[in-house]
Amino acid sequence: MYTREILEERREPVEQGIPLQGTWAGAFQEVDLLKVNRPYPVPLIKKLKNLRIKEWESFFIQDDRIYLQARLCNMKYYRTALVFMYNKETKERLEFKKFLPGGAWRLPRKLHNASVESRSYGFFFRIHTWLDARIIQIELDVERRQKRPAFTLQATFDYIRGKTTPMAVSLLFSERRNMYAYKALAAVRGDLVSGGQHIQFDPAKTSGLFCDFKGYFPRRTCSSWCSGMGFDSQNRRFGFALGENQAKESYKNNENALWLDGRLTPLPPVRITQNGGVTSDWIIQDMEGMVDLVFTPRELGSSPKRPVFTGTDYEYTLGVFNGLVLNSEGEEIPVRNVWGAGEKIFLRV
Repeated sequence: MYTREILEERREPVEQGIPLQGTWAGAFQEVDLLKVNRPYPVPLIKKLKNLRIKEWESFFIQDDRIYLQARLCNMKYYRTALVFMYNKETKERLEFKKFLPGGAWRLPRKLHNASVESRSYGFFFRIHTWLDARIIQIELDVERRQKRPAFTLQATFDYIRGKTTPMAVSLLFSERRNMYAYKALAAVRGDLVSGGQHIQFDPAKTSGLFCDFKGYFPRRTCSSWCSGMGFDSQNRRFGFALGENQAKESYKNNENALWLDGRLTPLPPVRITQNGGVTSDWIIQDMEGMVDLVFTPRELGSSPKRPVFTGTDYEYTLGVFNGLVLNSEGEEIPVRNVWGAGEKIFLRV
């Protein structure tokens, strides 16, 4: 059975100018990758180092009826905001995308009490991470347009109710360049109003996955992510977040995790195969027999505007997972038509 050491919480993932590598069951007090000493062979001033750090925060929320994902991304040369909602019963979808040049957003370096927001005419998006209170608060307000209904969301990730054990990792691309990721599965409560219809999220039936990323990603980055969540036959909340990226020593350390009833199981590295592109079945497997999943896309999202000065492609799709995953105790968790997302990014910026 694959195991990975879960380290004691640290103040930050950089020590004396050197990025650390490891997995922790808690958020860092601060994540400032500018403290890495000479991440590139050629010395760079602070402003140029900052341009090489890409960062984003995202969340996924779903119950029996609604699936919702949203993201704020700062690539430093440009920023994007994305909101995608899908009604599983009526097959209705809402999609909002925003592209802005420049990197004016500053995503928090701390998650214990900080926020990031995007505000413009007819659009408001705010993520307030308040881990001191064991909650994350989400606010979304999108005004009505000719082809889009008004949309308002207020939701809270409740760590205490979900008995959440989060995961933070620092992965190395090279000796001095790393990426950081924080992920947590939690119960979600809140309210959503769309097209005049009010939907209340019951925390006993609603789950959410929150993610925070920062990193000196390679100039040519190619990564895939899969995430899903639901309840098993014993009504235990479970979810998984799986990624395949270019980090070194992925067997020793990676960003893959399973949560069952709040308990965290670090998972081994996986291979994500899409023989027919993002619209075909995705095969997600590991070499340890802990992950054996097939993701079948149902709804393909359209990526935000592609900047003409970069080679950036982002594709995401909503669908269902089937197969099984194992936790650290060797218990099989059957995955039967569990809704989730697949994401694929090619980044050259």
